[in-house]
Amino acid sequence: MVQETTNISINVSDKLRQNGLDEIDRKILKVLQKKGRLSNADLSDKVNLSASACHRRVQRLEEDGFIKGYVALLDARKMGLPTTVFVEITLQAQADEVLEAFETAVSRIPDVLECHLMAGTADYILKVVAENTDDFARIHRQYLTRLPGVAQMQSSFALRTVFKTTAMPVD
Repeated sequence: MVQETTNISINVSDKLRQNGLDEIDRKILKVLQKKGRLSNADLSDKVNLSASACHRRVQRLEEDGFIKGYVALLDARKMGLPTTVFVEITLQAQADEVLEAFETAVSRIPDVLECHLMAGTADYILKVVAENTDDFARIHRQYLTRLPGVAQMQSSFALRTVFKTTAMPVD
């Protein structure tokens, strides 16, 4: 198992080097993923680089699209949305216009955090947040049942989040 993890790390580093990222770039990305509000001075200290050189690198990483943006991660429980539901959706057809209509409609549902086109038994998997089961029933009735092209839908409620991260592997 340790050997597999090492190989994965090497492969990620190799891919990032191929994309033009050196060790300092990877350090910058790793630090910013954990503390996106870190000042440039503090970031430059953490990666052992001058403030001006660090600032130029961060700007390049932003311009090249490695850094897509900066966000505040909210606590779902404190926001009153502690229930996570994964919804598997199978469409009636795979035609481009059916997929596009579905994707356009689902992107407008405020309670859907993620939508993934899948290979496998379901065509899409949605990650939905809700206050509780009654609130999910409302979301289901008000939005999900009205999505175009849906043939079948199956919902699974998460009992507990064991692990969650937004950090991409950069080592």
